[in-house]
Amino acid sequence: MPHEPFLAAAVQLRSGIDRTRNVEAARALIAQAAAKGAQLIVTPEMTNVVDRDASRLFSHLPEEKDLAEIASFAAAARSHGVWLLIGSMAVRVGERRAANRSYLFSPSGEIAATYDKIHMFDVDLPNGESWKESNVYRPGGESVLVETPLAKLGLTICYDVRFPHLYRNLARAGAEVIAVPAAFTKQTGEAHWKTLLTARAIETGSFVLAAAQGGVHEDGRATYGHSLIVGPWGEILAEAPDAEPQAVLAEINPSRSREARARIPNLALEVATKVHTITP
Repeated sequence: MPHEPFLAAAVQLRSGIDRTRNVEAARALIAQAAAKGAQLIVTPEMTNVVDRDASRLFSHLPEEKDLAEIASFAAAARSHGVWLLIGSMAVRVGERRAANRSYLFSPSGEIAATYDKIHMFDVDLPNGESWKESNVYRPGGESVLVETPLAKLGLTICYDVRFPHLYRNLARAGAEVIAVPAAFTKQTGEAHWKTLLTARAIETGSFVLAAAQGGVHEDGRATYGHSLIVGPWGEILAEAPDAEPQAVLAEINPSRSREARARIPNLALEVATKVHTITP
């Protein structure tokens, strides 16, 4: 059966070091979005903690079974009766190793799916910023598509957006909506945020829900904000105008994904590549 139109929300945060305070801030904006009618609510990458100091992070970060945030967000999904995608949370998986993990909660508060970020943000930027996410986080090994009553939802996280094959694979598997919760740096966000998200929407014929971290965080990093909801034809349906905490909403009509793919059926095309090696 075709999915009916519904309202989705992208929640923008400025998470810090205190996990309890971060959860409270997220839950307040989740409640606002639910009150406006959102049935699917997405929060950013690292909703529960943003801290580039690994020693400090691991001093208070528990394993999944003891992560209090899970029960809190499950209760939020249940009390509001919404599908709630916590874009990602840091969760300990070893002595000094964490996963960057998405949690999708159903309206009953159950965990419907999880996804571990596959592509680690290991870069040296022109302004001197250096990020080596792989020093702390263990990459995931598989993509995740969830068939919900609202839509078929593909799960990705932040730096994944620079790897188009992941989005193509999700679309070929049937994704109508793809989530891209993020904590884009201010520098890369100004340069590439909207272009990358719009490109992923157009080339896959999918809605893209990109909830972002924004502003200057307690640990000193600056993230871009400007959360976006993009339609499958590349149109901007909703955009946060700045980096301040807020929620933006837009209508998602999954049938428009099928229409976009019918207009330009690029997902059906697979071309073999012949490599010629020329020896001088």
